[in-house]
Parts: sequence; C-alpha cells; structure tokens
Amino acid sequence: MKKIHLKKPDIKGTFSKLRHLKKEDIKEWHRKKKERRERILEERRNGPFARKMQPIYAFMNRISLLLHAFWACVINFIIEAISRHSVFEAWDYMVGSPLVFLYNAFMIFMTFTVVYLVRRRVFARIIISVLWLVLGVANGYMLIKRVTPFNAQDLKVAGDAVSLINNYFDPIELIVLVIGIVAVVLWVVSMWRRGGQYEGKMHRIAALIGIAACFGLYTFVSQAALDKRVVSNYFGNIAFAYEDYGLPYCFMASLFNTGIDEPNGYSEETIAEISNNGELTKSETGRSDEELPNIIFIQLESYFDVDEAEFFTTSEDASPNLHAMFKEYSSGYFKVPSVGAGTANTEFEVLTGMNMRYFGPGEYPYKTIVKYQPTESAASALSALGYGTHALHNNGGNFYSRAEVYNQMGFDSFTSKEFMNILQTTENGWAKDDVLIDHILEAMDTTEQQDFVFGVSVQGHGDYPEEQIIENPKIKVEGIGDEATKNKWEYYVNQVYEMDAFAGKLVQKIEERGEPTVVVFYGDHLPTMGLEAEDLKSRYLYNTNYVIWDNIGLEKEDRNIPSYQIVADVLERLDIHSGTVFNYHQERRQTKNYLADLELLQYDIMYGEQYVYNGNPPITEGHMQMGVKDVELTDLVPKLDEGYSLYGQNFTKNSRVYVNGERQQSKFLNNTRIELSETTLENGDIITVSQVGSSNTVFRTSCEYEYQDGKLIERPGTGSADKGVSWIEATGGRGTGK
Repeated sequence: MKKIHLKKPDIKGTFSKLRHLKKEDIKEWHRKKKERRERILEERRNGPFARKMQPIYAFMNRISLLLHAFWACVINFIIEAISRHSVFEAWDYMVGSPLVFLYNAFMIFMTFTVVYLVRRRVFARIIISVLWLVLGVANGYMLIKRVTPFNAQDLKVAGDAVSLINNYFDPIELIVLVIGIVAVVLWVVSMWRRGGQYEGKMHRIAALIGIAACFGLYTFVSQAALDKRVVSNYFGNIAFAYEDYGLPYCFMASLFNTGIDEPNGYSEETIAEISNNGELTKSETGRSDEELPNIIFIQLESYFDVDEAEFFTTSEDASPNLHAMFKEYSSGYFKVPSVGAGTANTEFEVLTGMNMRYFGPGEYPYKTIVKYQPTESAASALSALGYGTHALHNNGGNFYSRAEVYNQMGFDSFTSKEFMNILQTTENGWAKDDVLIDHILEAMDTTEQQDFVFGVSVQGHGDYPEEQIIENPKIKVEGIGDEATKNKWEYYVNQVYEMDAFAGKLVQKIEERGEPTVVVFYGDHLPTMGLEAEDLKSRYLYNTNYVIWDNIGLEKEDRNIPSYQIVADVLERLDIHSGTVFNYHQERRQTKNYLADLELLQYDIMYGEQYVYNGNPPITEGHMQMGVKDVELTDLVPKLDEGYSLYGQNFTKNSRVYVNGERQQSKFLNNTRIELSETTLENGDIITVSQVGSSNTVFRTSCEYEYQDGKLIERPGTGSADKGVSWIEATGGRGTGK
C-alpha cells in the first residue's frame, strides 16, 4: 500500500496571515467609516435644508454681534437663575438692576468676540457658553452647601478640597456629577466635528483691532460703573455682593483684584510718620520673665452663642462652660470678616492684626501673598520675647496652605491631623475637638519657657444634615416648624455643646498645670445656615463671641472687638508691646486717620518697600517643624506567612513606611503597630517612617533605622527634626510618595 504523506499545517504562518488580514480589515473599516462620515457631513452641508438655511446663516453672520449680545444676556440670566435658585429672583434682579445686569452681560459678550479669530466659530461659542454655565452651576451648588459663593480663591484650594469631597458630596451627587461632566465633554467633542467651519474670508487683523477696542470700551465702562456706584470694588459681604452686582463681575473681581492697591500718599516719609520713626517695631514688656503667662488662642469653627438666636430655644444650656466664663471674664461680640465660611481670613486677621477690608474681594491671603512671603504675626512678635510658638489644627496640614503659611509666620511647630490619632469624628466626618487638648499640652511640654499656642478647631464645620442623624441628641431644639431646618440646627447645637465641653476641659487641664496662662476662645464665623440679621439679638451677621479666660487676675473688661484687634488687645492687657501692627493698634486705636494709616502700614509691610522696618524685618525666613515628636521604631517581627509587624511609638493613620526610599504597602493598626504585608528585607536595608499629608506631602521623617539580622539599628541624627531644619528645607514641602 502506498503511504500517503500529509503535509504538516503551517499554523504559525496561518495565524500571521490572519492577524495581517485583521489589521488590514480594521484599517479598511476605519477608512470607510471616515469616508461615510465625511459624505454624510457633506450631504448635510449641501442638502436641501442646508441650501435653504444658507441665506439665513449669511444674515446671521452679518448680525453676529447683535446675536452675541442677545446670547450674552440669555447666559447671564441663566447663571443668575441657577445661582439664586430661582427664575423669579433672577427676573427681579434683571428688571430691578438693569444697569448691573447689562454690565455683566457686556462682560460675557466680550468673551464671545474671540470667536472671530477662528474658523470653528460654532465650537468656540459652545466652549465659551459652557464655561460660563459651569461657573453658574458651581456657584449655585456652593450656595446650597455654604453661605459664601464660588469665587476665584476656591480654585486655589481645589487640591485641598478633593480630600474633603466626601464631606460635601453624597455618593449619588458624585455619580450625577461624574455623569454630567462626561456628557458635557462628549457633547463638546462631538460639536468639534459637527459644528462646521466659517467659509468666508478671515479678517484676523480687523478682528484683533475690534477685540482690543471692545476691551478698551469695557475698561472705560467699568470705571464709569465704579464712579457711578453701579458696582463696587469693596465687598463687605461677598454673598450680598454677588446678589447685588452679579456673578460674572464678582467672580472676575475675585480673580483679578487681589492684594492691596498702593494707597494715595504712600512714601517713606509717610510711613516714618505713622511708625514714629520705627518706634512701632519695638518688642518690650513691663513684666518679668517669671510673670509672663502662656498665651493660648483657640479658634472655634463656626461657633457662636446659640442663645443669640431668637427663632428657637434649646432644651438645656448648649454652652454651660463658656457661659460661666462670659460672666466671670472679659467677653463680648467678636466682629469677623466673613459669614458662613472664610475661616482662614478670620485666622489671618487674628494672627497678623491686619484688616481684610483692604485686600481684594473674596481673597484669601493664605493662598496669595502669605503662602510665599515671610509675614510678621503674633508668633513672630512673641518669639521676640522668648516665647515658644505652636500651631495646632485637627484637619489636614495642607488645607489652606497652613503648613507653608505658619512657617512663613514664624511658628516653631505645627501639629496637624497627620500627627494625631483621631478616634472620634462627627456624624458627617469632621474630627472632634477633644483630640486637641493632649496635643496642646504636649506642645507646651516641649519647651521650658512660656508658650504661645494657636489652635484651630474643626468640629463645628458644615454641611449640617437635614435628616436626624444623631440618635438621642443631648440638646433638643424647639420652636422651628420645618423638620429639615430643625434637624440642621439640632445637629449644629449638639456640636456646639461638645465644643463647649472641649473648652471647659482645656481650661481645667490648664488650671491643673498650674502655670500663669491666658486662654482666648472665639468663633471664626456664623454657621452656614442662611441666617439673617433679624434672626440674631445683635442684628449683625458678622458677630460671633469671644472670652478671655485667665488665672492671673486680669480685670474683667467687656467690650465688642474686631478680630484684627484681639491680639493687640490681649497683649496690651498683659503689658506686652511687640509686633509692628499690634503696636500700631495699641497706640492708634480710636485716633484720627486710624484706618487710613492702617491701610498704608499694611501695604508697606505686605506689598510695598517695607520702609517701616528700615532694612531689618523681624522675620526673613521660616524655621518651623511639623509636629513635636518623631516616630520611633523599636522592633520588627516577621509574620508567619509574609511581611512584618513594625512596632514603635507615635504612629498615626498618616504614617508611611519606606525601605531604601521606596514606599511600602502598609496597614495602620494603632499608635504602636503597623503591618507590612508585602515587604521583604535584607541586611543593610534602611527603614524610615514619614508623616504624609495630602498630595503626598512629607511633613516629618523619623531617624533612619538599618535592618541587620532581624534587628533595627538607629542611625542618630538622620531624622528631619534631628537635622535642625524646617520641614520645607528638609523635603521641599513635597515627598516622593512612591
């Protein structure tokens, strides 16, 4: 029988041909799809409907300026309706303030003039319209969550706000937000292809001249609007300003109008006269070193005495400890620069003695000038007299750039939440204030001399829930008919009760310490509750409350005081005269030209030539350490399967473990133990632990520990604190975060 030899199939070659055919098929499919799309578009451009519309399009191009003006008015109305949460209120604004409305519409119209520089004019109009509408939506949502409207400074804290997104958005809102963003992006991209192009001759030079003329006219109109008081460049209340002057103008003012403009009459001679030839820069006290007390300022988030509210009552006293202090110690109304938000601006006024009135509308100096420039403060003023200076905040160290700002202000240390084991949080996720007490005492224990401590609380922070989420609340609210509003106030009042307990416990611990001490408690602003002046006994939305507790026998002197004067007032009672601006308040308060000269002094220090210092500024660079204790490693125990258990001291949830500079997968268990589930070590490996904040910022790093035969050997002098440099010098303010 004849053998038949079967040829072995070339499977590899066959698959290669199939892959080649597949690639060719895909290319052909894409080519045909592109041709089909271009054919459809061409048919649309040249179809019967398109031919009928060509005369209309030509006419619209001829009157495009008028159409832009009309569309600018429509967009202006839409964003105001969104911002005011009412079409009817937007209508009342438009007909009640027609000049303001048209001025804002003119601003929007100006942005549309750039379309004449491109051929894809439909697409350009869509992009510009979307940007304005997004601004309106952002503002409308912000005003649901807080009193302060959306402004340019919010963009500067956007990175910090990402870490707090769960405090402001519930999961459903986040899903809707993501879907909305994706839908808008897809629509805009599709309009890039479908929007067509302008077919006529381009006149870009003429367009540029026209745009320049339009912007020139806007400058003239803006000055006339300011002169005629149609709009204002000072916002006493940014929320009211948005209602009176419109979103476009107010947002752009907050974007471009920052800092302090040079006042009339600014000169070296004027500053010399104001400062009495440099006398204001003195640092002196009539007290001996033994008589100088510790000075503690505690800024209570969104705190005010709820007994000041006239539209509800509480089942029992919500502030028993602070009320007792109000009766025995100096207290009064505390005038702050903002309502419902703006914590950092009250903080800025307190620490620097400067008046926010002279800065740009809606500006946060923490995000503009102070973040980058050494700035005299209560910390630098008291450091000049030998005080140790410490800041504490039970929120992120990067929020409002506090780590950088406090360093520029001359603090010795800053303990943020990255150095705290926060075990208790509010029902909506904010750290409770009780955690601050031990850290305040711990910071004071690190120095032998007197201390200045500045603490910023966070427990009272909004948003306040409309549902009852506290089971069996200690304090019940009565007199509010609307259930959602009642729930919000009941939640807030119970946070106030716990904040008051924190204040009472802190004072008790200070008394037990037995050192001469002054403690100042104050609220930074009213809560985000839509309060109106007639709701309050003081009939003023900028009033919170303050009290000056002491154990050194200070005379009780009740008076109302603005936040920018509080430090000067306390120092004067203590016969301490240090810090240029604080000395100015002590010497010039209630004198002629007090506020005008304060503006000149602030400009000179922050933006001018610093004539007042005569070439010797009291602070030229920061030296601050983050936290007051290093992480210490004691032992490393192998696990049965893989990895190690790392033991030590001062671990927190923000502790990150590095081996030879590479970040390890780790799990925080408690302040003495961290699990390393995937780590493999060899002799000679270097282990460190860093406290890491948002954006992978390395705040402080432990000493280096060398791994040798199952043991950790400390290498002294290798930690960021041991090197004697600030955290910015040690890490540049940023870690690798690998």
